[in-house]
Amino acid sequence: MDERGQASIEVVAAVPAILLVALCCLQLLAAGYSLSLVDGAAEAGALALAGGLPPRPAIESALPGWARERAEIEIEGGRLRVSLRPPSAIGAVGDALEVDSSAWVRPPS
Repeated sequence: MDERGQASIEVVAAVPAILLVALCCLQLLAAGYSLSLVDGAAEAGALALAGGLPPRPAIESALPGWARERAEIEIEGGRLRVSLRPPSAIGAVGDALEVDSSAWVRPPS
């Protein structure tokens, strides 16, 4: 076998590994972006609650449309918790990489 044929075989064999690494990198980027979103949403909810407004609409408006469907919001008194499953090609991976952020604020009397 000549060297050019050998190189072609090696490239073809490496493509799945390269695609797997790229998929892992994209998944980690999606998880990081999701964490940034829930941090901002929890902060928006806390600011609304501190101002005497209902926090749920503020939290939902701080999230983009796709994230609203994947988010879970818990509100107990002055404690807010926002959880989000990042988008994923494999559902179980997205569930495993769920991120959350919480905030606490003393509600106005």
